[in-house]
Amino acid sequence: MKNPKFSIVIPVYGCKAALEELYTRLTKVITTITKNYEIILVNDACPQNSWETIEQLCTKDKHVKGIELSRNFGQMKAILAGLDNANGDYIIVMDCDLQDKPEEIPKLFGKLNEGYDIVFAKRSSRKDKKRKILIAKIFYKIYSFTVGQKYDPELCNFCIARRNVINAYCQMREEHRAFVMYLQWLGFKQASVSVEHSKRKSGKSSYSLKKRLKLALEILLSQSDKFLRLLVGFGINLSVLSFIAIIILIICHINIPDQVPGWTSTIAAICLMGGINIAVTGIVGLYVGNIFVQVKERPLYIIRTKLNDREKK
Repeated sequence: MKNPKFSIVIPVYGCKAALEELYTRLTKVITTITKNYEIILVNDACPQNSWETIEQLCTKDKHVKGIELSRNFGQMKAILAGLDNANGDYIIVMDCDLQDKPEEIPKLFGKLNEGYDIVFAKRSSRKDKKRKILIAKIFYKIYSFTVGQKYDPELCNFCIARRNVINAYCQMREEHRAFVMYLQWLGFKQASVSVEHSKRKSGKSSYSLKKRLKLALEILLSQSDKFLRLLVGFGINLSVLSFIAIIILIICHINIPDQVPGWTSTIAAICLMGGINIAVTGIVGLYVGNIFVQVKERPLYIIRTKLNDREKK
């Protein structure tokens, strides 16, 4: 391909202090590969007013494209907004906090040139808190079980992909999104390379434990119906056990006519079945809630302002 264009998509939230250094290091690296590139900074309503810095970078360098969302839509939708507005033949996605090192981009691109459609960065040694790493490992094990496919918890959003992969990804307009898993689901020729993972340059992660658990539940329930199928199997097994218990109780009643019926077992059975019914109804309700949100077909994000947006896809 003659003079291919590169697009670097970066969602911005909570790391204003890192943007200048990110721009400097990223520009230094990408210009060693190509002079035809764009850096897309998507401001996801950053509370630190990162848009001010993005405006300055756009004024200084026309290679920088600024996108300001109307409110906070979340990282996954900010990435989608950047991808929808990317014009490159090769698209790179990375975080803004410099944990993803721009200096690793040539390594990703070199692997892509071996004949792959997408190459993920693999964080063999993460510079995150142990609790965060543990939660990620548990989530990926559960997710792999529910969807019936193995996913590597060391893979991250930092990746490079060809245009056809991103076009296919952007066609997926689900409300609840998972970037890496969606890309892997597409089934293109994939690879990964180990990269050095740095400590966060500034601020702290906006993903609290509560937000992580909420996101994990949304992804699990929106990507698989295995929980429903497990509930069906559980209900069938419970019915079989209950039928056996009834037969045993009838036999005991015939052979031991003077036994006094106990309130404890009756109340325990009622509470058990009541709890199971409430849990099952709740899970079904979550699936119905996902359907309710999806069928409204609202925009996944809304753009307030664009800077240096000269090209149209």
